Amino acid sequence: MTFDQEKAQLFIPDSTAEAEALVRTTHMGIGAHQDDLEFMAYHGIVACYDKADRWFTGVTFTNGAGSSRTGVFAEHTDEQMQDVRRDEQNEAATIGRYAAQFQLDFPSSPMKDPAHGAPQADLEQILRATKPEVIYTHNPADKHPTHLAVTASVIKALRALPAECHPNQLLGCEVWRDLDWLSDSEKVPLDVSTNLELATTLAGLFASQIAGGKRYDLAVEGRRRANATFFDSHSIDEASHLAFAIDLTPLLADPTLDPVEFTLGHIDRFRTSVQEAFSPFF
Repeated sequence: MTFDQEKAQLFIPDSTAEAEALVRTTHMGIGAHQDDLEFMAYHGIVACYDKADRWFTGVTFTNGAGSSRTGVFAEHTDEQMQDVRRDEQNEAATIGRYAAQFQLDFPSSPMKDPAHGAPQADLEQILRATKPEVIYTHNPADKHPTHLAVTASVIKALRALPAECHPNQLLGCEVWRDLDWLSDSEKVPLDVSTNLELATTLAGLFASQIAGGKRYDLAVEGRRRANATFFDSHSIDEASHLAFAIDLTPLLADPTLDPVEFTLGHIDRFRTSVQEAFSPFF
């Protein structure tokens, strides 16, 4: 494959030939930054871990140059931080036993430019070669602009491809905003209670972020535990750790659906549910 950015790379942890490595993909995570996949798409990673017939492939869009840095990374240049973050992501792919890990190496600015078609074009190549059954990406109510740009690229790329390249399920997941506010009937609960040791290991690999003062590893575990406990007030917990997602598959089934209005519809229904529950008391 030929990608837009000179330093874009494909890493195959078990050294399987490229075509064979990619075609075995069943689950895919598509994220903005190094570590996003391990935080939002762990459900897919663990579903494939050590399975002969299931394989997770990761796609990371940006180069990691904008990372905060303190401690041992305080004097690192942007170029050095990119190398560190690239290595961390590839280590996660190795430990998580991914089929493959793409790092497309885009700066954030072109990612956030809707007129810049290269991110979508790169992703279309990957999707044609892999045809995953399930895709995890950022949710459309995320508050990070680069995350939203990735979600838009995923939707546009899939809509530009024939139906045979569409996944059975496209899920928008939690990172820079949780999905607890979704009506329960519209949440997609993802049980991530399996192999908690692997989850902890993967989350802890990104020392460049942890040393930079952002304990994402602890925060993500806390969110998953809270989701599991607060999901249902009238029954015992069936899972110790839950992640929530929003089902974006309808945007592929009906390409006339406006993604913004689709998202706002969920917010409107949440507003109505709050109104209906609270207003009888006044």
